[in-house]
Amino acid sequence: MELGFGPEYDSFREEVRAFIKAHWPPADGNPKSRENERAFVIAATEAGYMHRSIPKRFGGSEQEPDIIKAEIIREELTKARAPAGRIPGNGLVVPTLLEWGTEEQKERFIAPTLRGDILWAQGFSEPNAGSDLAALRTKAELVGDKWIINGQKIWTTHAHKATHMFCLVRTEPDAPKHQGISYLLVDIRQPGVTVRPLIQMTRQLEFNEVFFDNAETPADMLVGERGKGWNVTRSTLKHERSGIATMTWSLSMFRDLVKLAKEVERDGKPAIQNPRIREELAAIQGELMSLTYSTYRATSHDVHDRDIGRFQTMPKIYMTELAGRIAKLARDIVENDFVDFGGEKLKWIERFMISLSMSIAGGTSNIQRNIIAERSLGLPRDHHGGKAAA
Repeated sequence: MELGFGPEYDSFREEVRAFIKAHWPPADGNPKSRENERAFVIAATEAGYMHRSIPKRFGGSEQEPDIIKAEIIREELTKARAPAGRIPGNGLVVPTLLEWGTEEQKERFIAPTLRGDILWAQGFSEPNAGSDLAALRTKAELVGDKWIINGQKIWTTHAHKATHMFCLVRTEPDAPKHQGISYLLVDIRQPGVTVRPLIQMTRQLEFNEVFFDNAETPADMLVGERGKGWNVTRSTLKHERSGIATMTWSLSMFRDLVKLAKEVERDGKPAIQNPRIREELAAIQGELMSLTYSTYRATSHDVHDRDIGRFQTMPKIYMTELAGRIAKLARDIVENDFVDFGGEKLKWIERFMISLSMSIAGGTSNIQRNIIAERSLGLPRDHHGGKAAA
């Protein structure tokens, strides 16, 4: 069986590898420098390897659609541990604006977002709303030519670093909960916005709670129609779940996991020689290979304009649970040293904690199971107290 993409794409892969080798890692040896990452992304965009679907007038490389080339680029960037140009929040708002934004919004925001000059936070989750996103209570009132916003968001990733937020607000309080919601773009570096970081058990600052006290945004910062932001939101969530479902993170984690198993000793010999650990490593690798080739199959269907079918609802939950399985095995390999906050151990502690949050981000695993059950298997919706769940 030939599982390659063919000679044309083999040649393209070599081009991508040569480009990456010439530009990464950076000459000064600092791969974590934001300026180095930014320079790489700009060079990759100019070469046509990044932001391929985005028009040049919006800062993209405007390439012909080619799913296989996009997959090859992703694979090679992952292998080289090179920047992929995906900044949390930015990768969600750009495709949403391309689909729903006005021309003025696209021209104003997309290019600086791709360059990293504008950093976006996602203002969706709220206290007491749980997984029921439509239960949000943050309000916006149109006063003259400005929206006046009051309310609170929580679990807002990187809001303490962000300059702007794409935010869900209730603009028609008397409408049914899935209606009357609007999608606004807000500058959060203003006096009416307070960002309060939430310190995680890993001592990192990633999530925040955000308070709006008569914060303002111009009337033309509404994306889509007033009161119909739920439709725009579904587009954003689609891109978020797609991003989480990619294999990049788990493939990288698995390579590091094998390396860890070779370096850490158990009973005087490398942990990878332990039968139970070897068995779990093999099982995880089998799961990854299954997902990899299922993804290739889905890609082939896309290329030939065939329906992907039920598979499109499955990768998100599959990937997040597989990432958790990888992190748990790392915990078992290092055993009691897992509580040692330092060096390689710290990296795995962080990954373990992140793997837990991935089952919540972009829709909890239980929500994903409901989606699979209802949309793929045709099962009836959940009922609570005689009323269908939202």
